[in-house]
Amino acid sequence: MDDCVFCSIVAGRIGSRRVWEDEDAIAFLDIAPYHRGHTLVIPRRHVVDGTADPAVWGEVAPAIVAVSNLVKTKLGAQGVNILSNAGSVAGQEVFHFHVHVLPRYADRPGMQALAQRDPGAGDDLDALQAQLLG
Repeated sequence: MDDCVFCSIVAGRIGSRRVWEDEDAIAFLDIAPYHRGHTLVIPRRHVVDGTADPAVWGEVAPAIVAVSNLVKTKLGAQGVNILSNAGSVAGQEVFHFHVHVLPRYADRPGMQALAQRDPGAGDDLDALQAQLLG
């Protein structure tokens, strides 16, 4: 889909800070992260949301697991939240299925801190990408 920003990222027409990919999915750093290492996992094919085609969950599952382990290993996250919004009322802003992998750290635990942006989470995304890939 030409008007979908995530389809444009998949096609390479728009740059992203990719940290993982396979034949079915790609993962890249969120440009407005809530927590350091906040990563989006998307299928290469266009699906509006996770309720539109249940098969899409299987396509992105290996990427979700890989990225979750990557942020724990490379960034020292002690846990992750895995979140997907379906529909605008649920907070979906880009209508191409995507899963947020939100690294969580011991100094800001729990559900209450999930929706609060960590100060500096978006600082130097290029260096963060290098750390994740290194």
